[in-house]
Amino acid sequence: MLLLPSPPPTRFPSYNLSSLVLRYHRIIQPPLLAATTSSAIATTSGAATQYSKPQNECGSSGDTNSVPNRRYDFTPLLRFLSSSESDYDSDVEVESAPPTSLELNEFQLAESYRAVPAPLWHSLLKSMCSDSASIGTAYSLVTWLQRHNLCFSYELLYSILIHALGRSEKLYEAFLLSQRQTLTPLTYNALIGACARNDDLEKALNLMSRMRSDGYPSDFVNYSFIIQSLTRTNRIDSSMLQKIYAEIESDKIELDGHLLNDITVGFAKSGDVNRALYFLAMAQGNGLSPKTATLVTVITALGNAGRTTEAEAIFEELKEGGLTPRTKAYNALLKGYVKTGSLKDAEFIVSEMEKNGFSPDEHTYSLLIDAYANAGRWESARIVLKEMEASDVRPNSYVFSRILASYRDRGEWQKSFQVLREMKNCGVSPDRHFYNVMIDTFGKYNCLDHALATFDRMRMEGIQPDVVTWNTLIDCHCKSGHHNKAEELFEEMQESGCSPCTTTYNIMINSFGEQGRWEDVKTLLGKMKSQGLLPNVVTYTTLVDIYGQSGRFNDAIECLEVMKAAGLKPSSTMYNALINAYAQRGLSEQAINAFRVMRADGLKPSLLVLNSLINAFGEDRRDAEAFSVLQYMKENDLKPDVVTYTTLMKALIRVEKFDKVPAVYEEMILSGCTPDRKARGMLRSALRYMKHTLKS
Repeated sequence: MLLLPSPPPTRFPSYNLSSLVLRYHRIIQPPLLAATTSSAIATTSGAATQYSKPQNECGSSGDTNSVPNRRYDFTPLLRFLSSSESDYDSDVEVESAPPTSLELNEFQLAESYRAVPAPLWHSLLKSMCSDSASIGTAYSLVTWLQRHNLCFSYELLYSILIHALGRSEKLYEAFLLSQRQTLTPLTYNALIGACARNDDLEKALNLMSRMRSDGYPSDFVNYSFIIQSLTRTNRIDSSMLQKIYAEIESDKIELDGHLLNDITVGFAKSGDVNRALYFLAMAQGNGLSPKTATLVTVITALGNAGRTTEAEAIFEELKEGGLTPRTKAYNALLKGYVKTGSLKDAEFIVSEMEKNGFSPDEHTYSLLIDAYANAGRWESARIVLKEMEASDVRPNSYVFSRILASYRDRGEWQKSFQVLREMKNCGVSPDRHFYNVMIDTFGKYNCLDHALATFDRMRMEGIQPDVVTWNTLIDCHCKSGHHNKAEELFEEMQESGCSPCTTTYNIMINSFGEQGRWEDVKTLLGKMKSQGLLPNVVTYTTLVDIYGQSGRFNDAIECLEVMKAAGLKPSSTMYNALINAYAQRGLSEQAINAFRVMRADGLKPSLLVLNSLINAFGEDRRDAEAFSVLQYMKENDLKPDVVTYTTLMKALIRVEKFDKVPAVYEEMILSGCTPDRKARGMLRSALRYMKHTLKS
């Protein structure tokens, strides 16, 4: 149903129309004005000639089936519009009204096309909009049709134009165009789609809200566009997707296969694997077949979560459903095996992949090398590198950065030079990512000279440091206590034209806090906000930690409240920082209060938090309460670790209950915890005091 009022009829001078229609091809032949004009006509010539054929040659789909056989040559019209395009463009903001007087040529042209049915105008416009070069002429066509009352379904014409402008990344022009007509469901949908395609989610969501307030329900396509945009820009998170799904249910929209696929992929990529599996099961329960890409995404998410058994089940399901797993699916499962350290399974899946006729690609080899490097089998990793060369798959810098990262994580930083040599032997040049990993490796083991030398070498090779490079270098100097050098690097970063990010400011806030430079902390926060960077959860956690460690508990509590007011949810790590700060000063009552607030915020206490609480009671000489926390752990299926038992032994020593320490040490061993040096030291201290007491 058309929602726009029909334009008023227009009176024209009386002419002999039959003779005009027969002669209009000879009358209107204006020359082309510019190169752009000729290109627009060239682009649309296919569309113009398409409708110069009889209707039975135009195709049999869509509304054009009902159109009688006629010849329509649109070339003269397109030439006229191209030559007059600037005149029509100047009236973008002005409503096109029927003319009261016309040039004879234009009138004759309009009358010659009066018999063209609306479906053919729609098809012509779609053809023109398929190329961005002819969008200007397409817009002139819509304006011209409205000006002469030749096609009354302008709503569809405008939605086609808006869709084309969105596809050409001309969102501003699309919004200007939308102001020419009252927004209807069709134009709303076109605008929402244009915004989503251009990743302007704020506008898309606002339009959906406005559409709902105008009494028009959104359809499933709009929600698909929104979810796809969130997924494409890596801005999707589970809570946001849950809100979108609640709106879908509220609008009573029936989920089709496309939308269910998008929702499943969205939850999988947000890390909420359980909900992804729920919607996958919903699709299958409704008799819908999920896309191969959807199943691969779910397999990847399960692999990332270490849930390889479920990943295997979906992989088998993919095969049983008649779909042939390809390299991407095998790689998704392989990634899960690598993450869980299942080397045999990783080798098997690569062998299975080759047996089924799929050659490993660069990603396959990278994952396999990662698996061998994690297992400490450097020789096997080198064999895979040789296989890559034999298969004409050249290893890239990322492969070597993964090998380097595995050595870093195992503490074998000295092998960095060996990896670099092997890399050069393969003819691969280090890139920025490789150098970032190398700087991080040296920084983690306090080899700051090597880190700075790598940084200089990187720049000498013409590789510009990015924000990750600077953050890594500044952070390793802060952690080593070289705060002055860290501040120098922070200034150098800005002078080089690299803008600090939120992480950079978090590192420097922590550095200034450790030095007790509270005014500088406030200055940094102000500078951060002036650059449009909002404090995140890590920022507030850092502030709570530095304020707590220095005994500025009022400031720490204030940060907690400001964070909540900003709509951010405090994390378990933040409460642990606060409880730990109270613990170190023996303020057990404040620590237990912070624990209660944490529980009230709906956060489940972690082992780290409970260990800090034990320490708080121990420092306050309240050993009975410390052991009640141990009991709480056991009742809530939290396995105590070596830190738990060591902290309990320290609490007993503080209240001089030396005779109870050996029993705690024995319970630690029986629970499967391996005592570390600190735990053994606690036991020796207790036994020494007991021996001294017996002698005296």
